[in-house]
Amino acid sequence: MNRLLKPISALLALGMACATASAFAQSLSPLVPADGAAASTWRFVGFPKSKADIPATRFELADVQGERALKVSTRASYGTWVHDLPKVEPGRLQWRWRLDQALTGGQGVVDIQTKAGDDAALKVCVMFDHPLDRVPFGQRTLLRIARSVSGEDLPAATLCYVWDSVHPAGLQGPNPYTQRVRFIMLQGKGAALAQWQIETRDVAADFAKLFADELPAGAAVPKVRAVLIGADSDNTGAESVGWVRGIQWRP
Repeated sequence: MNRLLKPISALLALGMACATASAFAQSLSPLVPADGAAASTWRFVGFPKSKADIPATRFELADVQGERALKVSTRASYGTWVHDLPKVEPGRLQWRWRLDQALTGGQGVVDIQTKAGDDAALKVCVMFDHPLDRVPFGQRTLLRIARSVSGEDLPAATLCYVWDSVHPAGLQGPNPYTQRVRFIMLQGKGAALAQWQIETRDVAADFAKLFADELPAGAAVPKVRAVLIGADSDNTGAESVGWVRGIQWRP
């Protein structure tokens, strides 16, 4: 894929998550309600039809150590589980997650900092209603092309919290394909497998740090338009298994 189309595909894969929502919620509902049924405001989004040959990451409600959670399994695949929002103020996002099998068995080398290895066994991402006029000209042009191709108002800024097994926790930076997506590695090399970890993030503070170059002094952090859970191994052909539970906004 040429240098123009690849970053457009990356934007489409994340941006398509904001389209065609059947319902909105003022707050992010728990991933698994008390009755164990899947929340109706969550939905699956994969790659655009032009990349239909890439298998979909598998999302399923299952039990692990007596708890109902979302099981996320990849096998040379890509996919996201999305919750749209009506442009709400960024707050504190909390969730629990665990990684049972890190990305293994593929043909390529997993490395989130490279295009060839840009895969993640688990990630929780927040999409923002970021003003286009704050985006550098070249990236703004690319985003406009992606919006035209998709027919959707794709987000200009996405922040992803990642579980990685290659780099140490704390690493942060831009996606190797597009500056429109930036990440913070919460769990990294050496993190215990098959053990629940709880995360609580000040989304506004994280945005202000990761997108500081595009946030004018005194400007408010953009509102949130969607939250997603994702996992992918399409670049390296690897496999992984993880779990997510109890994702919600906190005071």
